[in-house]
Amino acid sequence: MRNLFVSGALAAMFCSFAAPVGAQTQTTVVNAQSAAPEKRWSVDFGIGWDNTISGNVNSGAIGVINNQTVVILKNSYEDVYGTGLHMRFGGGYMLDDVSELKLTFTFQSLDADLTRMGDIGVSNLYGQYSDYQSLSMDVGYRRYVPLQSRPSIRGYGEALAGIAFVDKTDVILVAPSSNFVRDATDFYDQTAAFALGVNAGVMFDVNPTLSIFTQIGFRYVTGQGDVDQFNDTSLDTINDKSSRWSMPFSAGVRFRF
Repeated sequence: MRNLFVSGALAAMFCSFAAPVGAQTQTTVVNAQSAAPEKRWSVDFGIGWDNTISGNVNSGAIGVINNQTVVILKNSYEDVYGTGLHMRFGGGYMLDDVSELKLTFTFQSLDADLTRMGDIGVSNLYGQYSDYQSLSMDVGYRRYVPLQSRPSIRGYGEALAGIAFVDKTDVILVAPSSNFVRDATDFYDQTAAFALGVNAGVMFDVNPTLSIFTQIGFRYVTGQGDVDQFNDTSLDTINDKSSRWSMPFSAGVRFRF
């Protein structure tokens, strides 16, 4: 009977000791999981270029201008503007150690090359487009994946959606042999186009405040606002399919505070 009493007392003492320890351990785990980052806010600056995957500045068509038969060839963004540089800047807010909300502004200005548009009568037809300029605003979500072997290096993926404000686009049509010149003002009107993008990148932490990043992704921008410059010519559809897919690449720096 005495042994039974001693055993019961020891068991009660063990339980009374283990319960607070277990509760403390559980509280520590919960606190560790919900711990907020020390530096939640960030700003970043980057520069890069866009490689056009698909999208046409103008489509192909056959019509009549000045009583002459006109053949228009389709021209892609790559044909007219090539690969252009862009600058980006923005900020972020860390929800936790691996999740971040992003706001990004991107400015792009591309110079247009003289482009062969097709034929008018017996003469070659050329087009000189104005520069392509846009300012986009995107919001999105980024998820980081730390490397266990190198905590200072993190991979990440992000998804963005926003609006691209595209300036109006003019084009001058010239056929030297036919002495033909036509200024198609507002070939595209100023446009607020919808944009979607996904990116994957790598972040290198130089110190708790400064990081360097590089990323690549895919971006889709809906078409520009077409203007009917060629009524009664059968060419009014050459500027109604201008949506664009591109593969942007950029590198830059990020500051946390």
